[in-house]
Amino acid sequence: MTQTTTTLRAQSGMEEVLAGTRRGPKALLLFVGPAVIAAVAYVDPGNYATNIQAGAGYGYALLWVVVIANLIAMLFQSLSARLGIVTGRNLAELCRDHFPRPVVWVMWVVSEIAAMATDLAEFLGGAIGLSLLFGMPLMAGMIITAIVTYGILMFEGRGFRPMELIIGALVSAIGLCYLVEIVIAPIAWGDAAMGMVLPQLPDSTALTIAVGIIGATVMPHAIYLHSGLTQNRVHIRNDDDRKKLVRFSNIEVVVALAVAGMINIAMVMMAASAFHAGHSEVAEIETAYHLLTPLLGAAAAGVFLASLIASGISSSVVGTMAGQLIMQGFINVRLPVWFRRLITMIPAFVVVALGINATKALILSQVVLSIALPVPMVALIIFSGRKDIMGQFRTGLLLRVLAMIGAAIVLALNVVLLVQIFGIGVPGLPSS
Repeated sequence: MTQTTTTLRAQSGMEEVLAGTRRGPKALLLFVGPAVIAAVAYVDPGNYATNIQAGAGYGYALLWVVVIANLIAMLFQSLSARLGIVTGRNLAELCRDHFPRPVVWVMWVVSEIAAMATDLAEFLGGAIGLSLLFGMPLMAGMIITAIVTYGILMFEGRGFRPMELIIGALVSAIGLCYLVEIVIAPIAWGDAAMGMVLPQLPDSTALTIAVGIIGATVMPHAIYLHSGLTQNRVHIRNDDDRKKLVRFSNIEVVVALAVAGMINIAMVMMAASAFHAGHSEVAEIETAYHLLTPLLGAAAAGVFLASLIASGISSSVVGTMAGQLIMQGFINVRLPVWFRRLITMIPAFVVVALGINATKALILSQVVLSIALPVPMVALIIFSGRKDIMGQFRTGLLLRVLAMIGAAIVLALNVVLLVQIFGIGVPGLPSS
């Protein structure tokens, strides 16, 4: 397909802004898109599963994890976007260009596993929402989610703008839904504020959920995808254009991910408000939905399902886009969209066919993502700090240190989690 008038008009407008012939606040809106698409990964159904467990089981105590995860996400998404703008290459392509072949293949396999874990969460989330809303079997919800996702993906061939507008509308819908939720739910704002700034892990289950929150928030495929969304999006004439694009990108990343972060915080607060006092055992999306009606009313339950369906569909679309970019970048293979969609959604259908608890599968998928996360994080730190690749746009010492701290936090949490899984006690952390 050829690019639509919408995409061509956006490209022309961006070039005018870069040339200095177009100014004003509206001009900035032309550059909005890549971070909005990447932000979908931060409000996908995996977030629902981990946030519900966090709020129901521990009240507001794990909100600090959401805040830290979101700050780490802002840093790494901004670095990924910068990489695409400056080099015209995405992260997976740079890995293929600069790392030894065996390393590239291992990175690709790990990334594919992460993509399947991502799709597991996204498909299950959309299917659960449809199943609960319309009273249909979960498998039927899976099929409908797959069809709708494929339909939206067809717009990708018409240029970047239609897809950005569709995804932006779905993200806006999710945000509006959770704005309604926190208006309905009686939030203990003082406790919530304390939970955001006071780090605590009450027991080993809290640790598992904390790692899951990070895995559901800082997503491996989003780090890869963002560099692809910004590469060659607009014709760049010189380094001045690159500076402007990097500045616009940084603003968009902060705003888009701040919105995503607030949605995640709202999810935890809603679960804490509704379930923690009398239903702290709530750990499943289905149970949360059924309890919302008697606790907060039918409106809260309906809004919850609407946001879940929007989340499942939008994140499934973005997951497929990321999977295609990862495969093409690492091994230079491009598959038809339908075949790529089929590969990554098979695990989700297997989970449903075997009757495995859907929410538990969602939680475990987020832990898998968190374990896979250091791979793109480390690669991004390496490339964004290399002068031969980034030139004058290489990251400064402060940014590199902050990025390494962020990666170290993820690695440390993963090590502690693995130690717990193998039954080794962690000093100072009580068992569940």
